[in-house]
Amino acid sequence: QVQLVESGGGLVQPGGSLRLSCAASGILFSIFDMSWYRQTPGKQRELVAVVTSGGSTNYLDSVKGRLTISKDNAKNTVYLQMNSLKPEDTAVYYCNAHLGSLNYWGQGTQVTVSS
Repeated sequence: QVQLVESGGGLVQPGGSLRLSCAASGILFSIFDMSWYRQTPGKQRELVAVVTSGGSTNYLDSVKGRLTISKDNAKNTVYLQMNSLKPEDTAVYYCNAHLGSLNYWGQGTQVTVSS
């Protein structure tokens, strides 16, 4: 059974930092592309950051320089370090594992940026 379990969300003030984690089980983690998406009410889910199985990364333009995706294959975990957070970063953040036709999602973790 595949499971992606996110943690690390919460309430933070503008300019603050959070680190999201996503622990994967039931998949050969190292061969999957791992991503973070986010979604706000009434909007489509959007891709925030991706790290490929080979370690390449790509980011949504609005988060470049502030958010960093990384992974630890030994721990089957992908991270999203979020710095200089803005109110517009408020969303539910979802972890995704993708390989060909295989596509798995976590349950999501809420990030709220507010003073």
